[in-house]
Amino acid sequence: MSPGRLIRAIVALPGVVTILIPALIVSGSREIRLGGPLSGPARLLPISLGSALIGLGLWLLYKTISLFASRGQGTLAPWDPPRHFVVRGIYRRTRNPMISGIFSILLGESVLLGSGGLFGWFLVVAGVNTLYIPLLEEPQLAQRFGDEYELYRRHVPRWIPRRQSWQAPWDQQAQ
Repeated sequence: MSPGRLIRAIVALPGVVTILIPALIVSGSREIRLGGPLSGPARLLPISLGSALIGLGLWLLYKTISLFASRGQGTLAPWDPPRHFVVRGIYRRTRNPMISGIFSILLGESVLLGSGGLFGWFLVVAGVNTLYIPLLEEPQLAQRFGDEYELYRRHVPRWIPRRQSWQAPWDQQAQ
């Protein structure tokens, strides 16, 4: 896969949602302050929590984008989706780790900067995806990947990760 395909998808989707729009939200705001309204050593709590959430989100994005490129032969973009069904790594525990990564980054940004505007943006993105994924994305995946996706959907939760990785039957047959 060409690096250009991957970069365009990353810039267009998570880049806009987690960097561009948050930058526009905070650009003229006076409420933004590293660590929020807390002072002294107490400021370390939101700084640490926000940084940890952003780090977790970036890790999830890296893992999922890498799997889509290497295993799925596609990108995270709806116009260039994976050509192969991906049930590896974090996808064995939850069906939506990529959007969980976005949620984690957005929540981390709002905590880190103590921004109500950023928290509002997180709520908008969460609300849209809470509707979009079950109403549009999942039916499209079921249509593209058929019985494999339906079996996967029955065993792997949408948002809250499984404690143990799910082993797809088709993976067991290859061993």
